[in-house]
Amino acid sequence: MGRKFIDCREFPSEMNCSVAIMADNEGELLEAAVQHAVAVHGHQDTPELRDQIKGVIKDGMPPEMAPGRAA
Repeated sequence: MGRKFIDCREFPSEMNCSVAIMADNEGELLEAAVQHAVAVHGHQDTPELRDQIKGVIKDGMPPEMAPGRAA
């Protein structure tokens, strides 16, 4: 079992968020990412948001340089 991450730099936002969140397991990462999405980006904590976040979790560590943003 390795690290998992989500990198906000991959997604367009008005604030150009540069936060990357890592954890040792998907459950912990999901909870931290949902809290970030709600507190910083103004999303509602819904089952749909959680499903979207689960869909972008990656294995490993975020890259040092910002990845290209999704359209």
